[in-house]
Amino acid sequence: MSIKSIATSLRRTITPHRDSQSEDTTLRVAADETVTVSFTVNGRPATVDVAPRVTLSDALRDHLGLTGTHIGCEHGVCGMCTVVVDGDAARACLLLACQMEGAEILTVEGLGKQGDLHPLQSSFSDHHALQCGFCTPGMLMSSYDLLKHEPGIAAEELPEQMSGVLCRCTGYRHIMDAVADVSDSYPDGIPAPRNCAEAALLPRASTGGRSAADGDQEVAAATGPGEIHVPQSEPTVTIDVTSEVTAGVDELWVVIDDTEQMVRCLPGAELVADFGDDKYQGRIQVALGPVKLSFLGDIHVVERDPVSHSLRALAQADDPSGGTVQGTVHLKVDPSGEGSVIRAHAEMHMTGRIAQFGRSLAGDVSKDMFSQFTAALDATARGEEPVVGGAPPSAFRMTLRLINSRARAITQRIKRKD
Repeated sequence: MSIKSIATSLRRTITPHRDSQSEDTTLRVAADETVTVSFTVNGRPATVDVAPRVTLSDALRDHLGLTGTHIGCEHGVCGMCTVVVDGDAARACLLLACQMEGAEILTVEGLGKQGDLHPLQSSFSDHHALQCGFCTPGMLMSSYDLLKHEPGIAAEELPEQMSGVLCRCTGYRHIMDAVADVSDSYPDGIPAPRNCAEAALLPRASTGGRSAADGDQEVAAATGPGEIHVPQSEPTVTIDVTSEVTAGVDELWVVIDDTEQMVRCLPGAELVADFGDDKYQGRIQVALGPVKLSFLGDIHVVERDPVSHSLRALAQADDPSGGTVQGTVHLKVDPSGEGSVIRAHAEMHMTGRIAQFGRSLAGDVSKDMFSQFTAALDATARGEEPVVGGAPPSAFRMTLRLINSRARAITQRIKRKD
């Protein structure tokens, strides 16, 4: 199927996708403008607003959060980005997202899910065909397309038919065994995907078109709050911080209930506009070594319960370089001895340079910022001046705290073993 998938991709690159009922019209879009494209991904309707240069692979990963589609060579050679488009395997890096209007797309996320794996996924696990895992999505999608079109294919034909996806670990024998096992088990046809559902797939904020300079951001802030869409996919970073503080619950809630005071406790953050109805515009700066980012966006406090002393907020912000952060934040305060315990839980979806830190580092940075936030919240509640205030976090101090945190974690693991 490798030659077929490349041919399908090239054919679509030359001839844009159109619904059979649509007219043969040409839409011209400037390079710095965006176009709205609607299609179906894993049975879910999705709409993205992308620049005309954005590939399908980037749209899936950066705009819809479907990072199972891996990107390798970006020339249609390695096969890492293989997906199924309208029933045929195709290279997502050779397709433009704007060509996909009305298309039906299947990615590796649609094959199966935890607790209900597709037979191909189970077979890859049983035959130890995963190794580093980088080629696995492409192998799974290519083999799914192969067994769908040629059920019961002989094992000796698999090396040639699967040659379009390159394995960097050279684990081809186990991969071929896994595919051959499924082919033998289902000679009449491969089972259908098990994770396709009729539910809206919410997009991440667009990272494709005209990027905003700081002046443009101020203009955007004056126009009013935007609608916040939090992706349904797995978050880039999940943050759980529990901090014991000396201030009482009621003292802390006075600060949390005042959004302006609460925002001042978050390092590098400031409130730009208050639109009413618990909707705000805010800015937060992040600095880690030479990487300096400034995100401006919308905040909506959707729950604020003075009885349970809990708060839930949605956030969505953009950086002028094209990065985005979207997520949900939960805060809860409970009594603990003479003081209180603050629990913070956040699920963040990131694109751009901040996401390139990697999950581990991005998680460490986020947890450190939340730890500083709870400390400043405690100080403010007790009538003291918060240590961090509105200043962006120091890369040097943050690095020292991260090193100390890792060292403490290693020490605790060693003690538990002893």
